[in-house]
Amino acid sequence: MKRMVEFADQTKKSIQLLYFPPYHSKYNPIERCWGILERHWNGTLLRNAQTMLAWVKTMTWKGLNPIVKLSKKVYQKGISLTKKEMKEIEKRLERNPHLPKWDILIRPS
Repeated sequence: MKRMVEFADQTKKSIQLLYFPPYHSKYNPIERCWGILERHWNGTLLRNAQTMLAWVKTMTWKGLNPIVKLSKKVYQKGISLTKKEMKEIEKRLERNPHLPKWDILIRPS
């Protein structure tokens, strides 16, 4: 959230965060794609990246083959905030009163 607040401030744009509730993968296209991929490789042991990439390239979803490439980029891990720091961030979050966990608006300062 800290990074999202900073991003809103840098871009001078409001950011609306809408979360899918847990266990509702049917609403999330990437989760549906993963399910199709799991059925496609049908329990094959994915012993290395090359085997996995070969299988992924042969799948289709809605009549399309995916564009596949291996990324070895190491992404930065999340940051930890103290409770005091998080309280400051929380002040910037406008939570929808009907869906406070799933719908958050961040306005630039």
